[in-house]
Amino acid sequence: MVAHSSVEGKQGTEEPQARTEASQSQRSRPSQQAAVIQTHFRPFNYARDFKTIAKTTSMLEESGFYWGPMTVEEAHQKLKKEPVGTFLIRDSRQSDVFFTLSYTAQNGPVSVRITFKNSKFSLTGSKQSFDCLFKLLELYISSPKKGLVRPYRKEPVQSLQQLCRRRIIETCGGKDIDRIPVHPILKDFLHAFPHPL
Repeated sequence: MVAHSSVEGKQGTEEPQARTEASQSQRSRPSQQAAVIQTHFRPFNYARDFKTIAKTTSMLEESGFYWGPMTVEEAHQKLKKEPVGTFLIRDSRQSDVFFTLSYTAQNGPVSVRITFKNSKFSLTGSKQSFDCLFKLLELYISSPKKGLVRPYRKEPVQSLQQLCRRRIIETCGGKDIDRIPVHPILKDFLHAFPHPL
């Protein structure tokens, strides 16, 4: 999805004319270039923004509650019988927005765009912004109003690996992964989604 977008440089900006790793590797493999589908997302102005969105997308795919391309109707259909506070993340249908948060409110399912401006994520209409989408979600999960309670995952029962990772992150915190005395491969697995969601 986002991996095929590009970064367009501007005069005087940091990292001008940066290209994605995907586009560089495609030039070396012309036979696969025709198979690339461009996204509806606008090109990135800064390489750091591309990296943030690419990393966020990668972590969302690890989360189990990212559903990718989905209409608002499909999201609301999935959530309508779920308890209040159940949420999922999906691709936004709006071209200038990457993701949408759909959740079950008291009166039924609701969808809110997640904006990405100045390298920060926020919900449409909110003044709070975060450098990480998962910090935004964690705020609304820990909020006294409890707007968000639990993610609606594609697989209702998570694997033992996923459950163990979440428990380790809950216990040790996502920032202390490198201090945990485990094999480097396990550390990589923990780093792939260092959030207790």
